Amino acid sequence: MDYLYILREALVWTVTIFWLYQLMVSLCSLVKIKDKPLKVSKDHRFMAIIPAHNEEAVVGNLIESLKRQNYNKELYDIYVIADNCTDNTAQVAKEAGAIVYERFNSTKKTKGYALDWFLQQKIEENAPYDAFFVFDADNIVDSNFIKNMNKKLCQGEEVVQGYRDIKNPTDSWITAGYAIFYWTMHRFYHLARYNLGLSPLLNGTGFMVRFDVIKPEGGLNTITLTEDIEFSLKRIIKGKRLGWATDAIVYDEQPVGFKQSWSQRSRWTVGHIQCIKEYTKQLAVAAKENKTMMNFDGLLYIVGSIPMFVITIVLLLTNFLMYAGEGITKLELLYNIGLFIVPTFFLPILTGVIVMLLDRRPVKPMLKGLACYPLFMGSWLLINFKCMFVRTEEWEKIEHVRDIKIAEVSDLEKELI
Repeated sequence: MDYLYILREALVWTVTIFWLYQLMVSLCSLVKIKDKPLKVSKDHRFMAIIPAHNEEAVVGNLIESLKRQNYNKELYDIYVIADNCTDNTAQVAKEAGAIVYERFNSTKKTKGYALDWFLQQKIEENAPYDAFFVFDADNIVDSNFIKNMNKKLCQGEEVVQGYRDIKNPTDSWITAGYAIFYWTMHRFYHLARYNLGLSPLLNGTGFMVRFDVIKPEGGLNTITLTEDIEFSLKRIIKGKRLGWATDAIVYDEQPVGFKQSWSQRSRWTVGHIQCIKEYTKQLAVAAKENKTMMNFDGLLYIVGSIPMFVITIVLLLTNFLMYAGEGITKLELLYNIGLFIVPTFFLPILTGVIVMLLDRRPVKPMLKGLACYPLFMGSWLLINFKCMFVRTEEWEKIEHVRDIKIAEVSDLEKELI
């Protein structure tokens, strides 16, 4: 069993070093960094882009929140891409005040294709915009979103992710799980890396891109189901750091039911697997050639997803084989089970409580969600396992039906406090 012992020790050290690195980086989220100086002082011209597929129930609320921005209304336009719609999304968007582009393509259905189709037209027109935002149709936007993003543009940032909050965190244990997950990622991953000079990642919605950045490639030019992560990795490979704007807030609706959540997270996992195939080698080459922590950290992001999950499974199987061959007492069995259960079930809850306290969020309304959070994260492990063997690369729509306006989100936050 010597070879099993050597394998186990190697895996233990790999997992330990990886998580110690993540812990050290996460601690940098506690350090308040001085704001970057302005390189220019200008009110830039923006376009807000909303890809929407059958979103008549919610797209009007997003347009309303965008029209109420504390920013010069003549300096931004709202565009809705009515993508393969069979409902009244286009009509609702027009009546709400957006400029609507209708797109029909039965083979290329993803958000990435819709964005590139639209952006290619704007590039050909040489449209007079400095930057653009991308939102999902179910979003609603804080009134200072554009103002705060404009500041980032004035500081010299080219690609910036806004703060993606949840507009329905208490609807169910599923939405609570999403909320705690995002709050944790925002502070301990994105903010920590931004403070360190590493690179955060785009989060799918509520982000800004300087228009000149995508002109040479004719758009975002992505091919996977997770166009946000893919575009982020492509920037990191080029040595380009992404920005992070905690005060540019966008509220996102999350699925209430487990079935829709399973479908959505499966799509994200498949997209991650696609990114692993497409970009792991390029990230490794960039880390080797550029020798920067940002490139190395980008590589670790890919390694820390499915590959780290596989390493953990192999480690558990190696332990099982060792004990099966040597025998194990009941006390040793209980000890090893406890060693697995404690971090699996209690660390997610503890992390959730810590991040809510740090962000000054009330814990009491989220108690049920916290209790179920290990189940939420555990189901994600099952999704990862399933997608390693059985997966579909087709886009599947998530229904958005919560008719929540920006004023209602403000009222909800006041109630929670």
